[in-house]
Amino acid sequence: MSFSFFKPSRPKTPQEVAKAINDSLTALDIQTVAEVKALEKALEEVEKNFGIMRCMLVGDGETEPNMEQVSQLAFEMCKEDGLALLVHKLPILGWEARKDLVHCWSVLLKQKVDDTYCCAQYVESHYELLDFLVVSYDNKEIALNCGAMLRDCIRFPILAKYILESASFVLFFKFVELPNFDVASDAFSTFKDLLTKHGTVVSEFLTAHYDEFFDLYEKLLTSPNYVTRRQSLKLLTDFLLEPPNSHIMKRYILEVRFLKVMMMLLKDSSKNIQIAAFHIFKVFVANPNKPREVKVILAKNHEKLTELLQNLSAGKGDEDDQFEEEKELIIKEIELVTQLPNLGC
Repeated sequence: MSFSFFKPSRPKTPQEVAKAINDSLTALDIQTVAEVKALEKALEEVEKNFGIMRCMLVGDGETEPNMEQVSQLAFEMCKEDGLALLVHKLPILGWEARKDLVHCWSVLLKQKVDDTYCCAQYVESHYELLDFLVVSYDNKEIALNCGAMLRDCIRFPILAKYILESASFVLFFKFVELPNFDVASDAFSTFKDLLTKHGTVVSEFLTAHYDEFFDLYEKLLTSPNYVTRRQSLKLLTDFLLEPPNSHIMKRYILEVRFLKVMMMLLKDSSKNIQIAAFHIFKVFVANPNKPREVKVILAKNHEKLTELLQNLSAGKGDEDDQFEEEKELIIKEIELVTQLPNLGC
């Protein structure tokens, strides 16, 4: 008598897992799943295959993943266009399947095959996938999933560069102010990664798109939304004062309109925003090459600025001491500007 039916089924190979995933995702075609029951069955099959993929990529909690199989699965998912299917079918997947997909996406992008990040290279050859993920912030059902997948992509300079230079990048200025707080916060996290992860890439982008970018960024700094103002001001400090962007900063602090924005933020009702604004405002004032227009604005407003600064305090021990020293230097510099001849004040 045979008891073979008690034997565990043979584990699938990476090739078989990739094929099963592709087949089950392809079966989600609307014409194939016109009936609700058919759709439910197709989604169950996808979820099952994603579970197998996740187990192969990260192990099952008891057994560590076989790295040779992990590499092979990454290769197969690229070879059969499985990565494109993962992205494009994301909107119709269930919650559990989306969660597994995001986890597997992260592992796949980190996986090298013959010293090459083959999945990242695949995305590089299919940039439309990045555009799809960006615009999906408009779909609150999958926005957080797509945000996590985008941030995995942004770890690679070439992919970050594409997003920055793509037409879809300007959408982030809208997404960071979406009414759904969780989605807006996630969009801002992705926006921040784009502007801080790769200094040289960001510097090149800002150099080429200076006017367009800072016109849009000014709207964030002057937003009626407190969270937007605070986050965008903090982010401006994070990337504008970094060494690769020193030439951008030098250009920024020559412009009167941006000085006026910082002066307005110094009067904000939030102390946190006031202090953050001070750290950029002081660069305008300390600039030894201030243009005449900047000097005129500082001179005309020196009394109000002095009063604002005197009432501003960091209140954090040693940091407060440094802050007070900087503040006094800036107040003195403003006073010196008022004494300059021929400003017409």
